[in-house]
Amino acid sequence: MIPRGATIFFVAGVFGAGALGAYLSQIANQTPTLVYESGPSLTVIPEKINYRLGEPVHIRIINSGTIPLTFSDSAYGLRIVGLDGTVIFSPISVQVVSILNPKEEKTFVWDQTKTDGSKIFQGRYKIVSSTLPDSGSVLHKSVTINIFKVNQLM
Repeated sequence: MIPRGATIFFVAGVFGAGALGAYLSQIANQTPTLVYESGPSLTVIPEKINYRLGEPVHIRIINSGTIPLTFSDSAYGLRIVGLDGTVIFSPISVQVVSILNPKEEKTFVWDQTKTDGSKIFQGRYKIVSSTLPDSGSVLHKSVTINIFKVNQLM
């Protein structure tokens, strides 16, 4: 027979691990929040973190600082990359310097296709935006999203 103390510790461990897992899952699935800062600041916010395969991904690129931000193209440095850094999608854009003024935002919709037109697979992807080096530094912001098959979406 198993000692009573071992049983109590086992049951408490199972419940504790379940509660911790649920808490960490909630933290991981939170959409980034918009916070305005003094100086240069860039924010990338998707509509949500978890998407169904094939569902449009709405993305907001926001100048959350107090000075204008400069980008190298009309897509405001937007790229969708795999977790290994491989570029999956980059919108067709004009190679012209674009300015995003303080509190201004641009919205993009990604239809979950790769640059070559093929569909993506389920998995985790990063939405990335980068500025040009205006004041000696490049702002680089990213957020990770999850793409699930319909029956796996939580």
